[in-house]
Formats: sequence, C-alpha cells, structure tokens
Amino acid sequence: MNASKLLTTIAAACMSFSVFAISLDDAKSQGLVGETAAGYLGVIKGSSEVKKLVKEVNSKRKAKYQQLAKKNGISLSQVEAMAAKKTFAKTAPGHFVKVDGKWVKK
Repeated sequence: MNASKLLTTIAAACMSFSVFAISLDDAKSQGLVGETAAGYLGVIKGSSEVKKLVKEVNSKRKAKYQQLAKKNGISLSQVEAMAAKKTFAKTAPGHFVKVDGKWVKK
C-alpha cells in the first residue's frame, strides 16, 4: 500500500471512531457511569472511551454550574449540590447513583 492510500485509510479510521463513540444514555444503561452526590458523572467501569465521555460531560456541567453560580450570586458548591439532587431525582430506574461512596442501582 502506498503512503497516500495508507494516510487516507488512517484518516478514515480516525473519523470512524466518532461514529462508534458511546453516548451518555448508552453508558448509563450499560452501567458504565452514574451520577454522584457532587453533581457530576462518575465512572463505574471505564474504558478510555467512557473516561473521555465523563470528562467531556463533567467539563460542560462545571462550566454551566459556574455560570449559574455567578448569575445567582451563590457558590459553585451550592449549585453542584442542587444539580446532584436534581440528577438523582431524574435518574432512571436501573441506572446508578453513588450513595455513601457506593454505586447503587436506582
């Protein structure tokens, strides 16, 4: 295989990874991630793909929490606590939440 074809094949393979990336709903349904009392996702069983997903979601959550804290004149920890309460309540049966340091199915 010549260099041009090899580069094209590598590029196509790299782009195809995004097609196979796990969604948040899939990760929750498969018991790979769950909600924590800190208002963020936690990894239960993690491949690098799952860890990347959790990192991305938590980064977006933290940015939103900081925005809400600033807008409402409250601390980040207060927003995180409110978010955790809300996400625990919205967690679907069969999905995981972390209670007292242990993952439990809701």
